[in-house]
Amino acid sequence: MFRKNNLSSKNNASKTPSMRRLSLAACTGLLALLLSGCGRSDDTVQRYAWPLATASPEDTVTQIFSEKFAEEVSSLSDGRMKIQVYANGSLGGDRDLLETCSDGDIPFIVQNTAPQVSFMNDLAVFDLPCAFDSLDDCREKIDDPAFWQLISDVYTDGGYHLLGMADQGFRVMSTNKNVSDFSDFKGQKIRTMENSYHLAFWKTLGANPTPMSFSEVYIGLQQHTIDAQENPYEVIVSNRLYEQQDYVVETNHLPHLISLIVNDEFFQNLSKEDQAIMTQAAKTVTAYAREQSDARIADRIATIEASGTKIVTLSDETRDAMRDAAASVYVSIESSINQDIYDAYMSK
Repeated sequence: MFRKNNLSSKNNASKTPSMRRLSLAACTGLLALLLSGCGRSDDTVQRYAWPLATASPEDTVTQIFSEKFAEEVSSLSDGRMKIQVYANGSLGGDRDLLETCSDGDIPFIVQNTAPQVSFMNDLAVFDLPCAFDSLDDCREKIDDPAFWQLISDVYTDGGYHLLGMADQGFRVMSTNKNVSDFSDFKGQKIRTMENSYHLAFWKTLGANPTPMSFSEVYIGLQQHTIDAQENPYEVIVSNRLYEQQDYVVETNHLPHLISLIVNDEFFQNLSKEDQAIMTQAAKTVTAYAREQSDARIADRIATIEASGTKIVTLSDETRDAMRDAAASVYVSIESSINQDIYDAYMSK
């Protein structure tokens, strides 16, 4: 059950988990006290202040998704339910947030699915490379009732409840070495996340994938210790990575999915009315976040092109070659996840 805990918005990276939880409890108590004195004086009206945490910067679709959800929940509940958004890792990194959400200390989190694979193995289905040719196809698959139910069950088994899933578009490659055909991937030293399937994919292309802390990527590109990196357009622009790169190659190898999840025990303890409010709010803001993502991708591309960095669109032949080369990654993922989930994701 959710324990009313919270944290200040200051960076707590240097604190131990226990110290962060003490801060969380103190801050939530203060918020509850403040909210109890706001608005109507009717003592039968309960007002909530629940934390929603992300590890992403504020100028991202993740933040838009989070803030809009908080606004929608407040609106649909006539101000009775309040959610406070904490961004930029102020309550912890991705792993910290998953653990504290599972424990019930932070009820809501919004984050990319990639770091969740170590907690819920079946989510590796989203690491299948080059599975979709368009975002519309990907979104249609996510929204398919049968697939949604399968993925929702994965989160439930993990102790979470999946409310919504938006995205920041596809992940793309930025590099100082142009890619005009499949052979141009060979030997490129590219920074990736520490995800075994991501590493395996780039190796199948002939590249030299190198896990690296994201905080070191800009300097790594600047000092040429790496040639390239891969991220959605949103991240490439917000962190000005394009300044150190000559090309952005639209590999579109993975969708950068953003999940809105809540501690399952907390959610189940809500009234049916409040559960319906949460569900409706998530549905509304998922559509909104996707619209914002599309608009921001176009804006980010314009920013990159204005800097002189070139956008490279791959040919269908190169895309097919990438998908064929990644066959071993498909075999690896299929053998490690629920077959029904794999089949549902890959069905056309």
